[in-house]
Amino acid sequence: MGIMKTTSKYAFLLALVALICATLSSAIHFLTKDKVEEVIARQQQELLLQVIPQRYFDNDLLSSCVRSDNPQFGKIYIAEQRDKISAYAFETTAPDGYSGNIRLLVGITPAGEVLGVRVIEHHETPGLGDKIELRISHWILSFNNKKISADNLSDWAVKKDGGKFDQFSGATITPRAIVNQVKRAALMILEQPPKTEAGCE
Repeated sequence: MGIMKTTSKYAFLLALVALICATLSSAIHFLTKDKVEEVIARQQQELLLQVIPQRYFDNDLLSSCVRSDNPQFGKIYIAEQRDKISAYAFETTAPDGYSGNIRLLVGITPAGEVLGVRVIEHHETPGLGDKIELRISHWILSFNNKKISADNLSDWAVKKDGGKFDQFSGATITPRAIVNQVKRAALMILEQPPKTEAGCE
C-alpha cells in the first residue's frame, strides 16, 4: 500500500512538472512569436533590397508577394512605383549545381534589366563553388544592370561556353548553373508576368 502511495505521488509530481513545462513553453512561444516574425520580416526585406533597390518602388514589397503556377518559381514580389509595376523579385532554383540545388533570388525590371541576384541556399564546395556567395566573392554582382532580350541570349553564358560571365578556376559547373537559371527564369517572367492578385497564402 505504501509503494502504491509513493508511485501515485511521483506520478502526480511528474504530471505537474510536465504541465508546468508545457505552460512555460507555450507562454514563451506566445511572447516571442511576434518578435521572431518581425526579425524574419526584416531579414527578408533586407534581402529584397539587395536585388531591388529602394528607388525602384514605393509599395510594401513583403505584402506584394504572389505565387506562380510555374514550378520554376517560389515566391514572387512585385515592386510598384506610383501604382505602376517597376520590377519583380523572384525565387528560383538552379537544379544543376555541382553539389545539387542552388536557390536564388533575382530582381528584374519589366524591360529585362536584371537589378541583382543573390544566392539564398547552396551546397557547393567550400573554396571553389562557394564564390557565388557575396561574402566570399563579388562574382554575383556581375549580373547587376545586365539586360536580357532575344537578341543577346548568347551573352548569357559563362565565357567557356561563349558568353560574357566569368567562371571560377576549377569550378565552371556552379557559375554555369546560376547563369543558365537566371536566364531561363528571367525569360519566363518577362514572357508571362505574374498576376498581382494571386497572393502568397
